[in-house]
Amino acid sequence: MCFELWVQSMEAYFRRSHWIRLSGFLNGPSTFFHRPLPKERTQSLSTPQKMNPTLALLLLCQLAFYTSVTCKKECGRPPLGDDKELEGFQRVYSPGDEVVLSCKRGYTPSSGSRSIICTASGDWTKSRLTCSAKSCSFPEALDHGDMEFVDIVYQSIINYTCHEGYILQGASTIECLYDGQWSDPPPKCTPVICGLPPIPKYGKIVYDRTLTGNRIVFGFGGTYECFPPLVLIGNERGSCSANGNWTEPPECKLVTCSAPTGIKNGYMTINDKREHGFKETVKYGCNVDYVLDGPVEIECLKTGDWSMKPVCRASCKIGIKRGRILYNGKKFWIGDFEPNKILHADVVFVYCMNKEKKCGYAVSTQCIDGKLNIPECFEEPSGFTYKFNYDSLPSEITQC
Repeated sequence: MCFELWVQSMEAYFRRSHWIRLSGFLNGPSTFFHRPLPKERTQSLSTPQKMNPTLALLLLCQLAFYTSVTCKKECGRPPLGDDKELEGFQRVYSPGDEVVLSCKRGYTPSSGSRSIICTASGDWTKSRLTCSAKSCSFPEALDHGDMEFVDIVYQSIINYTCHEGYILQGASTIECLYDGQWSDPPPKCTPVICGLPPIPKYGKIVYDRTLTGNRIVFGFGGTYECFPPLVLIGNERGSCSANGNWTEPPECKLVTCSAPTGIKNGYMTINDKREHGFKETVKYGCNVDYVLDGPVEIECLKTGDWSMKPVCRASCKIGIKRGRILYNGKKFWIGDFEPNKILHADVVFVYCMNKEKKCGYAVSTQCIDGKLNIPECFEEPSGFTYKFNYDSLPSEITQC
């Protein structure tokens, strides 16, 4: 198009400049003749002179530099983005053409002019139209389940899941549609259903609450009991589990423990050499100077065994002849401490001397089943010191 305009300009120039075109410039090789201004004596106006074609071409190139032709660019289809649209299918627009944009389905215009114009540079003016995605209603919380979503506008998605023991009823995924409505109603999480529980032979189940009908929902349960004298072996409680089955029921068995035996340096409170049933008990005690280490009472367990029996631990004699001790918060001269023994697990203090600082200090020792170790730092005084110079003993001088 621009080239044709240029050719037309050239032809007009030649006509003004006395050049004659003999054949079509666009339709093939052209021959130009120069028609000079008339001279009175040498030439006639009707007689043209033929010019060399190369010279004609050079003249054309020279003239092209001084001949201006303005070309207007066309506009393509305007960029619309994901939220705008343009009616029709026109692909090319001329400068000055004006089009009106609109928001796509699912979007609402919020501000700005809808019109844009094709400019002479082939570009569209900037669109001021702003389109906002339509919103759907905020979803309600799902009881016994969870939902995941980022937004609630057009094309947003919500994913639903149920907690363990519940089944999803409805769509697991819903989408916000162009009209601001959700594609499906929100689902519900309904509990897993179990049948009636298995009951152990010679036993029963006591439900946590009143049961109506024969359909039991997930989590519902109760406590098993056996008829006396049988013993419940296994799970004491049962419940409807997530897989639709009840937990494993227990068994009701007759359990007995063998006749209890005595303990060394001790006795049973009753001398009953018979078998005992489940949960029956026997009590123990210790002889004088012995301490019971363990439970006073043992019980017949559901396994047919007795619980752990206690042990009688021996008391300890304090193995010093002269000196002073600290027992139960009081000081005693060993000769005045009667009887000279402490019970198993009791703690007694003896006094040692810090010779460098010339002060005394108490050191503890414990009775363990008849054994009491005297600390190595203890030095037993002589009979004279103990009787006549006792003020110098570690227990009597300044304490460290």
